[in-house]
Amino acid sequence: MNMHTVSLYGCAAAVVAPGLPLLATLAGEGDRRQAPPPVALLRAWRRPVPRAAAVLVAVMVVLGVVQTAVPGTVDALARQPHGAWWRAVTALLVQSSGWFQLLFNLAALAVVAPVAERRFGAWRTVLVLAVSGVAAQAVSMAGWSPRGGGDSVAICGLVGALASWYAVRGSGALRWAALAVPAAGLVLCLLADNHGVGLLVGCALGLVPAVRVTAAAVG
Repeated sequence: MNMHTVSLYGCAAAVVAPGLPLLATLAGEGDRRQAPPPVALLRAWRRPVPRAAAVLVAVMVVLGVVQTAVPGTVDALARQPHGAWWRAVTALLVQSSGWFQLLFNLAALAVVAPVAERRFGAWRTVLVLAVSGVAAQAVSMAGWSPRGGGDSVAICGLVGALASWYAVRGSGALRWAALAVPAAGLVLCLLADNHGVGLLVGCALGLVPAVRVTAAAVG
């Protein structure tokens, strides 16, 4: 295992370690008792059901079935060397690394999207997902990783947005732990990993509502 691989795993740990308790805390807001993280994350799907999150998960399930039934779908939509610009968008719709990536990203989306929607609302959640994902895919097409596809970079955008929001508006030790997420994004960018772009773009977009709420409270 070389230093590059070790750094990637370290960045993943820096995102997951604060990310899971952060998601559980945000999902459990309003509950009288803090539920265990798995229970809190399931409650993010409570009524009223976050509709945008439900649609996003449903779309990715359908596309997962399509790419499994018609393998040529991946090549038709994924990033390719010297590919058309629109592949920066369609590359978010297919998972080029097979079943593991498909199931992992679907599970991650089902966990992160409802929490993000309850915090930011439907349209802003979709905006963060789209902008961070397309930005990461575009950078990849420019040279970092010209071939492939997947929506994990967009999901990273949602995690980054939640982390930066909590770093501004949250409390306790978790507020400081959330800063590890943009730090990991920066390191990943230095390693030319497109997930870093997703994280940093998401962090920037998450700061906007956090700063507005803070400014309104001060004013």
